[in-house]
Amino acid sequence: MNPVSGRAPAPLLRRILRQGKYESLTMIRNGEQLILAIVLPLLALIGLTVTPLLDGLGGSRVNVAVPGILALCAMSTAFTGQGISTGFDRRYGVLRFLSTTPLGRTGLIAGKILAVLAVLCLQIAVVAAVALPLGWQPEPSGWLAGLGLLALGAAAFTALGLLVAGTVRPEATLAITNLLWILLGALGGIVIPAERLPALAQSIVHLLPSGALGMAMREAFLHGTLNGSAALILLLWTAVAGFAAIRWFKWN
Repeated sequence: MNPVSGRAPAPLLRRILRQGKYESLTMIRNGEQLILAIVLPLLALIGLTVTPLLDGLGGSRVNVAVPGILALCAMSTAFTGQGISTGFDRRYGVLRFLSTTPLGRTGLIAGKILAVLAVLCLQIAVVAAVALPLGWQPEPSGWLAGLGLLALGAAAFTALGLLVAGTVRPEATLAITNLLWILLGALGGIVIPAERLPALAQSIVHLLPSGALGMAMREAFLHGTLNGSAALILLLWTAVAGFAAIRWFKWN
């Protein structure tokens, strides 16, 4: 029972849905996050389709590029976007306040995950709307695996983003998440396949969440297959980062 209004709080599911809606609208209305989530991936898509960087990888340029761009969208929203927004919510006391409301800590985290998935759906629609006129022809049988892998990758990157946001200062979160976005996007195997990276990078990118997601997405949409080892790596990253975030997350 709410002592102020005299009414019981809404059911947990309704609270989570409302928080997810709020988080989603906040992300979409934020110009910087919109650039990170939509504009930069689209620029990367166009750049990869007009340059020969992806030639000779078993498909047309756009067919090879789009799965990596979708994976980049997941990393942009779940890791960099959520990391930065959560870090500054923590700095201004928003997290501390919300964790004491009927929403609770569990509802708050669930709402953030829901927001990531909602924005990711929007990103998929926008990328597909641009890629299809460019000649993208995904393997129809790969959609189920591809969407499942995107959700799993979003979970892994959300856990990593919350871990960073909950353990370091907001200014450091901003620097760390943006730097890792650049490094993983360029050298992490998420957009550019490992075959096109330096020999040293090739030996480790498959163990990174970026490399595992990028490789698995390309196999799904190019060949219609599910890469079980890559999915396992993403599950391990989700479990380890999630446990660490729960263990060391600071709400104030």
